[in-house]
Amino acid sequence: MPANRFNAFTDYGVGIGLRVPHYDHILCRKPVVDWFEIISENYMIDGGRPLRMLDAILDQYRVVQHGVSMYFGNAQPLNRDHLRRLKELTKRTKTPWLSDHLCWGSVDGRYTHDLLPLPYTFEAVRNTAQRIREVQDFIEIPIAVENVSSYAEFHESEMTEWEFLNEVVEAADCGILLDVNNIYVSSQNHGFDPMEYVNSVPAERVAQMHIAGHSKFERYTLDTHDHPVLDPVWKLYERAIERCGPTATLLEWDDNIPSFDEVHAEALKAMRFLEPARALELDEVMA
Repeated sequence: MPANRFNAFTDYGVGIGLRVPHYDHILCRKPVVDWFEIISENYMIDGGRPLRMLDAILDQYRVVQHGVSMYFGNAQPLNRDHLRRLKELTKRTKTPWLSDHLCWGSVDGRYTHDLLPLPYTFEAVRNTAQRIREVQDFIEIPIAVENVSSYAEFHESEMTEWEFLNEVVEAADCGILLDVNNIYVSSQNHGFDPMEYVNSVPAERVAQMHIAGHSKFERYTLDTHDHPVLDPVWKLYERAIERCGPTATLLEWDDNIPSFDEVHAEALKAMRFLEPARALELDEVMA
């Protein structure tokens, strides 16, 4: 099990996404939760209820920030105002790392509000890695990039998706948010072996993992985040933990959101893989 410079100081355990329907339950019941993941863009504001709720959560829990609009793969320069607001929020939350997606999503100031796949080319590697380095230098905390689920491919790609991810994180010297559900979804849509993907990722760069539910339709599989994690995703997660060791894990549940207790119980199923990994790691330290 490799020493992991991206998660060695933050074995946070199992977290869930902080969602509005659960605010009252969390603040009134104070459930025991390892950490919450917030969507950065929801709190990059000057005041109001979202920040009041966030501060109340921060008084009791660890929080990790996850973004949805950095678009590391864009061709245009970075939005400096966005970066300034993002950095202010990281100081407020004291997030140990900042994550966002390995994708593009805007052109000439117009935002698609979607996570669009990149062409897997060496030119895209250079552009994306440079932008990640710029963000990491400005924000002054580690960056972890997430693999996205995809439903289309570019004919000009020069490598596989996992080869592209590996090239980018090495060139940018950043971490990985490994979303094993996204790996499975994309493998079903594009016909590759998801286990080969998991086995090819540089384990020492994985800072965090995502698990989630997906939906299979007649012609494609969709990353819906609207029900429990399915067995093939748990199998990928099990292998990822075997390779990476105990890693901060987040359950995503973003639609048809059930009670807090149901979401938390689903997230805690990850402990059946994390606990043996922790025991193994402890044995190796004591040996």
